[in-house]
Amino acid sequence: MTTAIRRLGVLGGTFDPIHLGHLDAADAARAALRLDQIRLLPLNDPPHRSAGPQASAFHRFALVSLAIQDRPGYHVSEMELTRSGPSYTADSLRTMHAEGWSPWQLFFILGADAFAEIATWREFPQVLDGANFVVIARPGTGLAAAAARTPVVQNRLHSASAGLPEDGRTRIILVEASTRDVSSTMIRARLDAQQPIDDLVPAAVGRHIAIHQLYRTVGDLHGHT
Repeated sequence: MTTAIRRLGVLGGTFDPIHLGHLDAADAARAALRLDQIRLLPLNDPPHRSAGPQASAFHRFALVSLAIQDRPGYHVSEMELTRSGPSYTADSLRTMHAEGWSPWQLFFILGADAFAEIATWREFPQVLDGANFVVIARPGTGLAAAAARTPVVQNRLHSASAGLPEDGRTRIILVEASTRDVSSTMIRARLDAQQPIDDLVPAAVGRHIAIHQLYRTVGDLHGHT
């Protein structure tokens, strides 16, 4: 850990593939909370996903690297890709604590749609003590509605607009933001239908997907309709 870095934002995800909505969420968290760095964490085996990632760990890591290549302060970590078994947030946070990060220095970024299901996460509610959780408004899921799904967290809620307390306690920080209505599922569906995705992903990500023919059916790869 670099001593000059006091606030580390962490954005985990399957990133199958990474898209502009992911980057919007990270940008919103960084701006609202003055985060020094953003660490993107591609997951090996997401426990809340019924099927495994379509793209390999290699390609997903490459896609994230390409997506942030022109973003100073943004980094990608292979930490979860090299870990066997399900990628639980509680385990990721413990690894970062072992690196020297204090829970109050960590800001785990997630969308309001994911936060609405947080009561189903492994080690809930203890996992909330491992970092600040930064909840970003998402199209179709407002912050108030997401928070209302889990009444037990009400005493932890804090608005980013009020500034961040310096008492060392972790919070659930709500960030109102305008993020693009994009999902990896939408992108894979477009690619499968041979439709453009230029408005959904950074240009370098789109080029890598096209060059390696990711997210295409076997028939498409052989030129059949």
